[in-house]
Amino acid sequence: MAARALRRGIPVLLLVVVVVAIWWSRRRPPEYATAYVAEPSAILWNANAQVRQHVATLPYGERVAILQRSGERAEVRSDAGARGWIEARLLMDVELWQRSAELLDRARAMPAQALGHTRTISNVRLTPGRDGPRIFQFGRNEPVVVLQRGASPAPQDSPSETAALPAEKKPRLEDWLLVLRAKPPGSDAATVPSSGSVVSPQTSSTAPAIPIAGWVLARFIELDPPPPIPDYFNAAGIRVTAWVVLNTVPDPSGPQPQYLVAGARGGEGQPCDFTLLRVYTWGASRQRYETAFVESNVCGRLPIRVSPAPAGLEFRFADPAQGGAERVYRMRQNTVRRVSGRAGAPPRAQQ
Repeated sequence: MAARALRRGIPVLLLVVVVVAIWWSRRRPPEYATAYVAEPSAILWNANAQVRQHVATLPYGERVAILQRSGERAEVRSDAGARGWIEARLLMDVELWQRSAELLDRARAMPAQALGHTRTISNVRLTPGRDGPRIFQFGRNEPVVVLQRGASPAPQDSPSETAALPAEKKPRLEDWLLVLRAKPPGSDAATVPSSGSVVSPQTSSTAPAIPIAGWVLARFIELDPPPPIPDYFNAAGIRVTAWVVLNTVPDPSGPQPQYLVAGARGGEGQPCDFTLLRVYTWGASRQRYETAFVESNVCGRLPIRVSPAPAGLEFRFADPAQGGAERVYRMRQNTVRRVSGRAGAPPRAQQ
């Protein structure tokens, strides 16, 4: 009897398990893909149609759940509960969002190399190159801090153009700059980057306070070196690639910065970020800047790092021509000498 009752109870038990499983699956909310708003602001509409109403405006970085997609739009729900339709191109998936956040963290810890602004509307990419994932778009005249340089193959006029290149000739390269849309605290477009890293960035009063780091075409960035750097370099046909403040010296008119400036000749795609160095020190007696150090046969890679040392101020950078080995220079008063990486002819120092 007991065995017969057990056999009759098993189907009933299985039926109960199936019913409970179906009920639980319907009760549990479905899992949706997560994305983030990748523009300064994005409009949320109540319908995916020509006639629609504005529901809400989502800010940059707002996390949303993608409920469904239809063509170039997606229906989303924000963490705050706002629900509606948005242009799918305004969203960034979780992986790309995390990678862009990691790039921003790295950029914030890097020493500033130059200050500038965007010439025009500029796409910001995760990696140097037109094929790099787009993570933001700058408007015109956005203040930026330049941190690093990279090069990537320029687009060809036609696919056959690349195929027609001789095997030993590489495609034309174009320059890209890693920039941070921010300014060091208390700075403006007329100042120069200090030797420290960029911390707690601030944007211009006309732009949302959104720190963004990424790669932008170098020709879209206008550098803003302070006087007298443009006068000295333009007269010699040299383009400025970077400058840092080494230190400041007292003067009756106020503390005066002393500069290390890096430059290059020629167009884009050069193997070196810069090929010459100049140090400009302030002459209090003549009330003008003087050239304290010149080195014209160098192959340097950004960033240039400045640090105090017991024997004087030091600055250093990687030399790609020497396998990435560092070249180190020391400045004591107005004299600059190279102290490591002495391959080749010794640099010329002036006082």
